Amino acid sequence: MSLKLPIFPLGLVVFPGEKLNLHIFEPRYKQLLNDVLQEHITFGIPAYIENELMPYGTEVELLGVERVYAKGEMDVRTVGKRIFRIAQVINPMPAKLYSGAYADYVNEVNNGDTFLGKEIVGLMKQLHLTLKVEKEELKDLDEHFTSWQLGHFVGFNVQQEYDFLTLPSERDRQFMILQHLQKILPYAMETERLKERIQANGHFKDILPPTI
Repeated sequence: MSLKLPIFPLGLVVFPGEKLNLHIFEPRYKQLLNDVLQEHITFGIPAYIENELMPYGTEVELLGVERVYAKGEMDVRTVGKRIFRIAQVINPMPAKLYSGAYADYVNEVNNGDTFLGKEIVGLMKQLHLTLKVEKEELKDLDEHFTSWQLGHFVGFNVQQEYDFLTLPSERDRQFMILQHLQKILPYAMETERLKERIQANGHFKDILPPTI
């Protein structure tokens, strides 16, 4: 049977386990968060891409309210829980300003591969070293990660992140990350070499002439 969720569409993708901070200012979403606080319920964040509400999203749990402003705006902390697929949109929810949906949870297949994990970790570290990027979230990364931990750090665009969200199998998500890294890493390395060549031009150089 489908569950009934208030929904808060956003132009981004939320992954299970991801911590997301939100600033709530629209009247309908201030009402939604107040209902979440009073009724101790979760809500859904479906992706909204290119002016279209996408069927997949992530159920979100409210962790806490950091600040309430004079006009009722709020800064809140949330965490992603489970993936759902919308069966029917309720716009608006009865006697509410915000929308909701009947949705079904997506069953995940936890079939990750350790050898794929090692290869992905190696490529991730190489990519971030090449781009001179440091992410605290990935500092202690090893082959026992879950793919959700990497979804925002491999250079996916929002459509790719959404496609990633819709894959119920951990191994399929690993393959998607691996193929993406194998594709973009050579471009990243060439871009860095190009930057180095450009930066080197215009400086005084000691150049030995050929001995001919």
